[in-house]
Amino acid sequence: MDWTESLRSAIAYMENNLLEDISVDDVARQVNISSFYFQKGFRIMTGYSVGEYLRNRRLYLAALDIAAGVEKVIDLAFKYGYETPESFTKAFCRFHGSSPAQIRKDSSAIKTFLPLKISIVVQGGKDMDYTVEKMGAFSVIGFEREFSFDNSYQEIPRFWDEIAEKYMRPLCGGRAPKSDVEKVICENKVGEFGICVDDKKTEGKFRYLIAGIWQSGEVPEGMTAVEIPEMEWVKFTCTGPMPGALQSVNTKIFQEWLPENRSFKIAIDCSVEWYSEGDMSAADYKSAIWIPVERI
Repeated sequence: MDWTESLRSAIAYMENNLLEDISVDDVARQVNISSFYFQKGFRIMTGYSVGEYLRNRRLYLAALDIAAGVEKVIDLAFKYGYETPESFTKAFCRFHGSSPAQIRKDSSAIKTFLPLKISIVVQGGKDMDYTVEKMGAFSVIGFEREFSFDNSYQEIPRFWDEIAEKYMRPLCGGRAPKSDVEKVICENKVGEFGICVDDKKTEGKFRYLIAGIWQSGEVPEGMTAVEIPEMEWVKFTCTGPMPGALQSVNTKIFQEWLPENRSFKIAIDCSVEWYSEGDMSAADYKSAIWIPVERI
């Protein structure tokens, strides 16, 4: 089953089980894709996280039930997976912009959210700038934080800003490192990589590190070291100002390269963003996305 067909099957599975207590892991297992890459790809290709899609579909169907007057709010809350009528009503109002009582009086206020249709038009997938390289195991060290797939696009840039403001900018200004953390940043080029890792298998979440290649030594308090095993990587080159260039290539990977690719499968639940030195707003700025693979 290819990537595009997998997404179609995943949507069909979710549609058939909207009233069941299914998780992201359940959906990913159904189509034999790792939860990490399934969630990443689903969001890029649809614009929604898996949780958002399920929630929006359920709230739309709940509104249709309310407009038809077939069930009470308390019954609908439990039917669509909410623990209390209050939590259901709050989510309902946030999504539709109207309360259940208002929808019962005026169904024209219902916000429509129909099942997604996956249609991929491959444009230039074979012409993407990438190389395949086998690399030995390597270790990275940096700052770690856990993120939700639901809001990672907004929260990860804030994480970078926070670390840059606290450590990077003062050091870039020429100040000598004053602490063990600052020494590690300078000696290991922390900030060269952004690494997503889903090794703890926390539902709907993953670890993200602002990191550099770890040479050796003690890991200071507040920092984390991670070992990446030996494997092959597909390295996609990005040229252009950040974050647009990287986001554009990331989208192409899931919309063009994965649907067309027949030579590799994803090896582990990890992906790497590489950042070069220089002006990140420049038209010729270089960055890259690394995807771990094994040959089919």
